[in-house]
Amino acid sequence: MANSVNRAIAEPARHDEHHHEEHHDLEGLRMMGFWIFLITDCILFGTLFATYVVLSGSYAGGPAGAELFEMPGIIAETFILLTSSFTSGLAVLSMNRGDRKGLIGWLIVTVLLGAAFITLEVTEFMTLVHEGASISTSAFWSAFYTLVGTHGLHVSIGLVWMIAIMIQLGRHGINSVTRRKVNIVSLYWHFLDVVWIFVFTIVYMMGVM
Repeated sequence: MANSVNRAIAEPARHDEHHHEEHHDLEGLRMMGFWIFLITDCILFGTLFATYVVLSGSYAGGPAGAELFEMPGIIAETFILLTSSFTSGLAVLSMNRGDRKGLIGWLIVTVLLGAAFITLEVTEFMTLVHEGASISTSAFWSAFYTLVGTHGLHVSIGLVWMIAIMIQLGRHGINSVTRRKVNIVSLYWHFLDVVWIFVFTIVYMMGVM
């Protein structure tokens, strides 16, 4: 009788422990999947940067970047995006303190800064097209729009991703799943900031020199 009671008590405990191990393994696999995605993104941007460098002198009689780049606006874009990286870090710190309100608040600030960056970038593209530098003007401008536009698309995806996470945080609070998602989106955002530093240096700074 006593053995039956002990088995009845032990079975749920073993089941809970097994479920916890499965959940932990699944979270680990998802993190590994994110790192694989990030590696493929590094390869993608590396290819786009190499293509841009090769085509950087192919103007086909059209305008060069040095003639049309407006550095004050581009510096503003850079400042805004780097600031958003800082605020995403503050969001992670709030999460580690268990402060859901602070976490959501800093994510909102990050989204607003990211949206401001995209707005400035779209405005820059529209101005360039108006001045005669469209994606079909030359190989240089094709490479430019492809590289910078791909980065902008990644930023836009990150904004949608953050909004979805904020909705989940509002519904479920801070748990192991939402914690993983916040850490991943923060790493993704920092990665985009690093890519932008290369864009700023190689495309804009070297372009106007």
